[in-house]
Amino acid sequence: MRAGRARPLRAADMKKDVRILLVGEPRVGKTSLIMSLVSEEFPEEVPPRAEEITIPADVTPERVPTHIVDYSEAEQSDEQLHQEISQANVICIVYAVNNKHSIDKVTSRWIPLINERTDKDSRLPLILVGNKSDLVEYSSMETILPIMNQYTEIETCVECSAKNLKNISELFYYAQKAVLHPTGPLYCPEEKEMKPACIKALTRIFKISDQDNDGTLNDAELNFFQRICFNTPLAPQALEDVKNVVRKHISDGVADSGLTLKGFLFLHTLFIQRGRHETTWTVLRRFGYDDDLDLTPEYLFPLLKIPPDCTTELNHHAYLFLQSTFDKHDLDRDCALSPDELKDLFKVFPYIPWGPDVNNTVCTNERGWITYQGFLSQWTLTTYLDVQRCLEYLGYLGYSILTEQESQASAITVTRDKKIDLQKKQTQRNVFRCNVIGMKNCGKSGVLQALLGRNLMRQKKIRDDHKSYYAINTVYVYGQEKYLLLHDISESEFLTEAEIICDVVCLVYDVSNPKSFEYCARIFKQHFMDSRIPCLIIAAKSDLHEVKQDYSISPADFCRKHKMPPPQAFTCNTADAPSKDIFVKLTTMAMYPEDHYRDRLSRDTGNPDRIENLRKIWVFLKTAFHARLRCMCTCNRCTFCICQNFLNSDLLQSVKNKIFTAVLNRLRARVAEWGAMLLADDEGSITHQVHAVSSVEDSIFMESSHGPLFLEARHVTQADLKSSTFWLRASFGATVFAVLGFAMYRALLKQR
Repeated sequence: MRAGRARPLRAADMKKDVRILLVGEPRVGKTSLIMSLVSEEFPEEVPPRAEEITIPADVTPERVPTHIVDYSEAEQSDEQLHQEISQANVICIVYAVNNKHSIDKVTSRWIPLINERTDKDSRLPLILVGNKSDLVEYSSMETILPIMNQYTEIETCVECSAKNLKNISELFYYAQKAVLHPTGPLYCPEEKEMKPACIKALTRIFKISDQDNDGTLNDAELNFFQRICFNTPLAPQALEDVKNVVRKHISDGVADSGLTLKGFLFLHTLFIQRGRHETTWTVLRRFGYDDDLDLTPEYLFPLLKIPPDCTTELNHHAYLFLQSTFDKHDLDRDCALSPDELKDLFKVFPYIPWGPDVNNTVCTNERGWITYQGFLSQWTLTTYLDVQRCLEYLGYLGYSILTEQESQASAITVTRDKKIDLQKKQTQRNVFRCNVIGMKNCGKSGVLQALLGRNLMRQKKIRDDHKSYYAINTVYVYGQEKYLLLHDISESEFLTEAEIICDVVCLVYDVSNPKSFEYCARIFKQHFMDSRIPCLIIAAKSDLHEVKQDYSISPADFCRKHKMPPPQAFTCNTADAPSKDIFVKLTTMAMYPEDHYRDRLSRDTGNPDRIENLRKIWVFLKTAFHARLRCMCTCNRCTFCICQNFLNSDLLQSVKNKIFTAVLNRLRARVAEWGAMLLADDEGSITHQVHAVSSVEDSIFMESSHGPLFLEARHVTQADLKSSTFWLRASFGATVFAVLGFAMYRALLKQR
């Protein structure tokens, strides 16, 4: 389910409340300022100290509760003062403009006292407040400006009058603004330029907003940026005015009618210099930054609940976003990311997230560059193995901003419990994990690299320090694209619980090493013999001379004994890319583990019931067509809908039931005849009753790469065959009709 449209991050999302402390020499008017703000008139009687005032969030411009605290030297001790300083978010140092002694105390007492109680790297913002401006006709700014230049923690200076109510509201607005939109992290007054951390954050924001990666923000990108940050687009004339301001001050701020990075940074410098810090802070917070210009944990790691036995996958919207990200940085349009293009993509990250092993985990081109398919595969792998890291990476790319979602969690699909898949005998998963188990040097790495289409010659070029224990690629099963994730499990006497959890197991042994198979057999008996996880044994290095394994029975007999498919011969020593047949088999077994388990169970019980086998054939055919014919329409006119209606029609169901009934009755009749024949033999008439009788035996073989079904039946005599000709022809004709219909559907689909 898609999340709602994202809203700009307000200061209220960053701060729960603001605590303002007023300090200063006695009788400078601290209490009068607070009481004038509350009552909107000058109090005739002023108490020694005002009680703490709380302004509700809906009254303040930034929608943040504000607490105003007064300090009285007569009523409070130094210890209480120190405690109030430690609790404050901003401190207003009040002086009287007509009292030079109170001005001197600002630098001789109050600023040193406050700085002693705070860390050097996190100074409290200070506001200098010149009260009683109604008593003089001059300004104190000439005296205050040198102080402001000396102490960078001073945000601003306000001259006001509690008696005339002059600048009272502005005073507390600036105090609140100093907390919610501080200048310190953004700007260096001495250098008159933005700080490196601010430049780095704004550069990332520019690169995310530059959706076509041409180095400029065109009108469409500027309008999108304006809308997601401030919920309102800019008129064409307003856009042109902004560009004209930039052109006027810097020569390379605008290029090809688009705003360059230099122009973007200049605009924010201008905002800060003109006291409009809130504009820059609104942009920074919308893109996930906190007061220290670090991306917040809430932004990078949104809440995502994952129940036990469930996996995580990327959904369709996430793949579309990643596709656009790949296209944005694939400048030469070769469907692969060169090292420079990949480096450019990761400029919005604080570090390079992918190491050299990634090139041996996913598909690359001949030059070793990650292809489009490999790019999506790596993201799929990260989502499956470490979804929190995937959320972090999507946050760096600005997923929630560009897609206008609440968070990156909207990109993740949490699959349902695997037990439900087994009960329903179908799965909605698209990623399947296969643990590859075997002795060291048995050929596991070759199996992993073969999934990526690499033969032995290409594998020999891989450096030891660049090897990967994972490989992931797409595999097609019944026309559906699925991801198969191979994990190379290191050789050990016992596997951990984490090494057992998977969808299918691949046991690999070296046909040229006589001691190789024993390890596979032992691991199978220890962990998988009684489990429902399907297993497939791979006879690796089949191009070499096969030797007898030092085990009590041969691998083929072992598989037969434990009702598993026979060992699959495999080699990656080929001229072209190795065969992918085993990967299709593994993915199919992972998709339908219950069928594999039931097949093993039926073999164990030796069930001879041929009617049940026919029912299994019918279920398989129907499942295969359901799996391979994927169509989102319900038009009742296309090939899919016609086939679907045919499969569900009453006529076909009736024919199916009649076939089952006829075959069942025929088998019962033949059993009765055989019984009579046996009785006749007992009476000595066997010489006149001899027929060449062969057992009725059905075998099903499914070839995983194409999925055809072969039904071989040996019948008792030619007369028996003739007696069931009609129903056999009818069933065969229905099968041929269905296969031809599907072939026509595939041909039409390719033409589309």
